[in-house]
Amino acid sequence: MSLNKQSIIDCQNLSKTYFISEEIKTEVLKNVSFSINKEDFVAIMGPSGCGKSTLMYLLGCLDISTSGKYFFDKVDVSTFSNDQLANFRKNEVGFVFQNFNLLSRSTVLRNVILPLVYAEVPREEREERARIALNNVGLDESHFQHLSNQLSGGQMQRVAIARALVNNPSIILADEPTGNLDSKSSRAILSSFQKFNQQGQTIILITHEQYVADYAKRIIYLHDGKIIKDKRTR
Repeated sequence: MSLNKQSIIDCQNLSKTYFISEEIKTEVLKNVSFSINKEDFVAIMGPSGCGKSTLMYLLGCLDISTSGKYFFDKVDVSTFSNDQLANFRKNEVGFVFQNFNLLSRSTVLRNVILPLVYAEVPREEREERARIALNNVGLDESHFQHLSNQLSGGQMQRVAIARALVNNPSIILADEPTGNLDSKSSRAILSSFQKFNQQGQTIILITHEQYVADYAKRIIYLHDGKIIKDKRTR
């Protein structure tokens, strides 16, 4: 099967089954196929239990499919070793989660610097890159030395986005990033995603809320582990 020339992601008949025992299994994804172009902003939407978070784990190589193929920038990720998968997660993907996943006893600046340490960025570059990333999400110097648990939910999510962006990943995967935020903070975070997409960042957003999905350029609807609708909104 030929790959889309403009795509960064090509999924071909991806399936994921969890085996609870020899007799009991749960099919979460069923032969899912789609492509995502570079610099696109795609929302993957559906009710709880439809398979959208599982799909995000596969796209971010936090899990592997039971069957099917996953090509990232024309490379078959399905064949990667554990070390290759770890390098892929470190270098290609920025993750943003609903619960922020920040280190509560570390400062804002330290939380954003940490991915640069893992990526073996030279020490002299780390702090400057982290400061730029935080400025880009609307946080100024006055926040940098706060512990992350001293921030509001909206501010914590901004730190999480800065952390996701600091390594210049190929894609951002955001799993229900506004799920713990009030409506004002949610709109601000979603507008930030739009801004970064306009600057060339590829973003994949997981949500069960239509108003959240409406910020994206394209919406893929999942139900019972299958794609039931795929539409471009702008």
